[in-house]
Amino acid sequence: RGNPQAPKGHAIFIARSTSDPKIIFCTYCIVPPTPLSLAKYLPSFLAAQLPPEELREAANVNVMPIPPMLEEGSSLEHLQMLADRRDDDLCDIGTINPKDEGARMQRVAEGCQEYGQLYLGYTLTFEQVSSSAPMDQIDEPSIPLDDLDAEELLLQTMTDRQKLTELGKLVGMARYAVEGHDTNLLQETKRRMQRIAGRLADKYRGLELTNSAMDPGERGAKLAELYLERGFKLLDEEYADIPNIERAIRELQNQ
Repeated sequence: RGNPQAPKGHAIFIARSTSDPKIIFCTYCIVPPTPLSLAKYLPSFLAAQLPPEELREAANVNVMPIPPMLEEGSSLEHLQMLADRRDDDLCDIGTINPKDEGARMQRVAEGCQEYGQLYLGYTLTFEQVSSSAPMDQIDEPSIPLDDLDAEELLLQTMTDRQKLTELGKLVGMARYAVEGHDTNLLQETKRRMQRIAGRLADKYRGLELTNSAMDPGERGAKLAELYLERGFKLLDEEYADIPNIERAIRELQNQ
């Protein structure tokens, strides 16, 4: 139920059990209409113990599942009735192993990410109305969201893995611009990389990655590749591989 081109911003997610398709698991996904910060509601003693990246995530909640895990619910017919009466979207996110709690959480996270991006795309079609406009002009078209705002909204919905993946794509674009002596493309790519890097925790060294990608020499290309590899190793918690990457980075920096 619903239109993927015009999501409502609130949806019932359903998934069928792999052991019995008649058993339905569900949760509820909300995209807040205005920015939501949970960080300011955290007790000070708890906030002091959280890593900076987790505090940043709590300060900028864009999509919220309630609860964060698929739970066994009522019948499909009942959920369809609820969605219809409440005017919710109804999203089928596939099948799930009821005994795999990790997968039940992961599927919700992935579904919320996708739904949030669909909603973001829809908001970009909205038209803004100046707060100073007379009330009799409230329905008249105004200035649409600019590209910069759209890019920022998209970044807010991206996971760290998606941000690193996007940085990897931009590294390739930067090397293309360097080799082709395309100054405009290089500057635009640098701006986009810096914007994404600023949204990553310092441990990923996004700014060093960006600076290396801008280096016209072969050394810069290798450093960028190493920083990117290091970021994914951190993300995947493959810590044993990181010392060798760090050593290779130092050797290149000392050349």
